[in-house]
Amino acid sequence: MESSFLSIPALVTKIKLETFSPKNDLYSFVSPSAYDTAWLAMVQDPNERGRPLFKGCLDWVMSNQKEEGYWGLSSADGLPTIDTLPATLACLVALKTWSASDTGVEKGLAFVHAKMKMLVDDYQQLPRWFAIVFPGMVELARATGLEVVMQDELKGVISSIFKERQRILETEKLVDKFQHPPILSYLEALPSTYEIDGQAVVTHLSENGSIFNSPSATACAYMATGNQKCMDYLESLAQRCPYGVPSMYPMDGGLIKLSMVDHIQKLGLAEHFHEDIDEILEQLYRSLIYNVHRATDVIFAGEYELEEARKFSRKLLEKTMKSRMAYDSFVTFPSFRGVIEQELSLPWIARLDHLDHRMWIEENRVSPLWTGKASFYRLTCLQDENIMQLAMENYKFRQLIYRNELEELKRWSKDTGLGDMGFGREKTTYCYFAVAASSCLPHDSLVRMIVAKSAILITVADDFFDMKGALDELQELTVAVQRWDGKGLRGPSKVIFAALVDFVTAIAKEFLHQKGSDITRYLQDIWRETFFSWLLETTWSNTGYIPSADEYLKVGMTSIATHTIVLPSSCFLSPWLPDDKLKTNHYETITKLLMATARLLNDIQSYQKEQEEGKMNLVLLHLKANPDGDIEDSINYVKNILDEKRKELLQHVLMDELSDLPKPCKHLHLSCLKVFQMFFDSSNRFDSNTELLQDIKKAIYDPPEYRILKPITPRRCSRGVTTQKDSTVHAHFNRTFTTYGSKSPKIFATIDDCRKLLIPPRFNFCYI
Repeated sequence: MESSFLSIPALVTKIKLETFSPKNDLYSFVSPSAYDTAWLAMVQDPNERGRPLFKGCLDWVMSNQKEEGYWGLSSADGLPTIDTLPATLACLVALKTWSASDTGVEKGLAFVHAKMKMLVDDYQQLPRWFAIVFPGMVELARATGLEVVMQDELKGVISSIFKERQRILETEKLVDKFQHPPILSYLEALPSTYEIDGQAVVTHLSENGSIFNSPSATACAYMATGNQKCMDYLESLAQRCPYGVPSMYPMDGGLIKLSMVDHIQKLGLAEHFHEDIDEILEQLYRSLIYNVHRATDVIFAGEYELEEARKFSRKLLEKTMKSRMAYDSFVTFPSFRGVIEQELSLPWIARLDHLDHRMWIEENRVSPLWTGKASFYRLTCLQDENIMQLAMENYKFRQLIYRNELEELKRWSKDTGLGDMGFGREKTTYCYFAVAASSCLPHDSLVRMIVAKSAILITVADDFFDMKGALDELQELTVAVQRWDGKGLRGPSKVIFAALVDFVTAIAKEFLHQKGSDITRYLQDIWRETFFSWLLETTWSNTGYIPSADEYLKVGMTSIATHTIVLPSSCFLSPWLPDDKLKTNHYETITKLLMATARLLNDIQSYQKEQEEGKMNLVLLHLKANPDGDIEDSINYVKNILDEKRKELLQHVLMDELSDLPKPCKHLHLSCLKVFQMFFDSSNRFDSNTELLQDIKKAIYDPPEYRILKPITPRRCSRGVTTQKDSTVHAHFNRTFTTYGSKSPKIFATIDDCRKLLIPPRFNFCYI
C-alpha cells in the first residue's frame, strides 16, 4: 500500500501537464461524436470528385469502431447505449460511401442486427431525438445499399418509432421555440416526405454558417445546397478538430474549464491543483453564472431574488424529473438522475466533503459536459484513468491517516477515562468521523485531534450534566473549573476535570512552542463559560424555571459549545487565529452565528426528547408562548430564524470584507456548521447508535469500490479509401452539386427534391 501512495506526486505531475497546461487545446478534451464525424466523412471534395473532403474524419471513423462492431457512447459499465444505433448506421454509411472497409461494414451490420432488440427493449419510452434520428439513419443506410434487416419481433417496435417520428413532424414547427433542439437541427435525418425548401435552410443559418451549431445538420445542408457559409463552417470545424468532431461547435471554453475544475473538486483532489484551479476561476468568475440551484445553497441574508430563484429552480428540477426531457437524459446517463435526486433531497450544506468524494469516485459520476441534439458528450479528461487512479490513491491515503488518528484518539479516550464513564453517549468515533469527513486535508493532524478531543469532552461533560450528576456534584465541578482547581472532586467529576486540565495544558504548551505566546487563560475562560452554561440549564430544569426566548438563546448558544471547538483549533491553522479573538464576550460575528445556528439545528430535532425530560428549548418555549398554535408552527418559527442565521453565517464565511478572520478559520466555522447540519438535518443522527455506522465505514475503513473498466479497444478497419467514381450515395450528391454549383450556389430546388434522390420512398416496416 505504501508504494502505491508514492505514486501520488507522479500522478499529480502527469495530470498537471496533460490537463492544466495552457498549451492544451480545450477541444481535445471533448469526446468526439461518432454520429457527427460520420456526416463530415460523407462530404465529397468538390474539387476532386469521388474523394472525401474531410479525410481525417473518415480516418477517425475507420479507427474508432469498437471490437464489438459499433461506434458511439458506452455506458459506465462499458456497454453500448442506444446512441450507438444511429451512430453506427451513420458510420456504416460513411464507410459504404467510400468503400472504405467491407469488413468494418459487415461487423457493424452484425452488431446492429444482434443488439438492436436488446437496446430498444431496454426503454419503455424512447427519447425524442432517437425517434427522429434512428428512422432517418435506417432509411439512409438502405438507400446506400446496406441491408438493414428488422427481426420479426422488432417490427411492432420499429413501426411505433416511425409513427412517433411522424407525430413529432406533424405537431412541431420546423423551428419551434417550445422545442429544443428544433426539427431543423435534425435536417440530415428528416424523411423525404417532409418538405423543406432550401431558402428555409439559408434563412436559419447561424452567423457562423451552421444549422444550430450542429455539424451533422450543416454537413447535410452543404451537400444539399452547396452553400459557401456552410462550407466555411465545416472547414473551420475540421481544422479545429481534424480527427473527430464534437456534437456541437463552437463550444463554451469557459464551461469546459469549469467542468474540469468541478470534476477535480468532487473527486477530492483540489488540494493538489489549487494553483491551477485558482487561475481558472480567476479568469471565469466575473463572466459566468454557473449553476442556479447549487449557487442558491449559499444565499445571503436579504437576497430575496435568489430566494425566488431557488424556489423556481427547485420546482423546475422537480418537474424536469418527471418530464420527457429528463427521460431523454436519463436514457443515456442514468446516474444523472441520482445527481439531481441528491441535490433535491440532501443539500450541500448537510453533506460531508469526504463522503461526497467517495460517491463521485465509486459511481464514476462524470457529469455530462455537453448536450448534443442526439445525446450527451463528455470531457475526455474526466474519463482519464490517471485522474481516477489519483482519486482512488488519494482517498485511500486519507483513510490510512484517519484510521491511525482514530486509534490514537481511542487510546486517549481510554487513558483519560472518558471512554469508560458508564453513562451517556460514547461518541469517540462519531466525533472523529465528523471532523475528518467534513473537510479535506491539508488540515493537519493536530487540528483534527483538537477538534475531536474537544467534542468528546463536551459530549461526556454535557451528558454528565444532563443525565448523571446530582445538582450539588455539578455545582462542585463548575466551581472547580472556575477556580481551575480540582481538589475535592471525586468520581466522574474528577475524571472530567483531569482530562480537561491536561487537554488545555497540552494545547497551550504547543501554541507557546509554535507561536511564542501563552493562551492558557483564554482557553480556560472559554471552558469556564461553557461549564457555567451547562450548570445554568440544569438548574433551570431542576427548579422549573422558564427562561425567556432571548435568555434561553443567549445561554443555549454557549452550551452548544461550537465556539469551544473551533476557536482553540483555529489557533493552529495557517494563518492562525489571533490571540485576541479568543477572548470571551469579544467573539467575532461569524462565531456567534455558528453558535446560534448549531443551537437552533439541535433544538429542532431534540424538542421531543427534551420535552419528555422536562427541559426547555426554543421550539417548546415558542409553543408555550403561543398556546393557540401547534408544534408545527413553532418548528417553522425556529426554522425561519435558523434560515436567516445560516445565510448570515455563509455570508461571513464567503465575503472577505465582513470579517478579518483568516480564511482557513472561516472555513473551519463552515465545516462545523456542515457537521451540525449533517447530524440534525432531518433527524437526530448524533444520538443514534446505528444511523452513521455505514458512513463511518465508508469514510475511514472500506476502500472505494471504483471499477476500472476494461478498455474498449478500437479496431482499425482493414481497407483504405478507394476513389469512387459513382458510389450509390455520391452519385446523388454529385447531381446535387451539379445543380447548385460549388462556387456560387443558387438554390433552384427544395431539400426535399434533393433527398428524394438520396432516399427512396419511406418504408413501411410493419411489413418488411
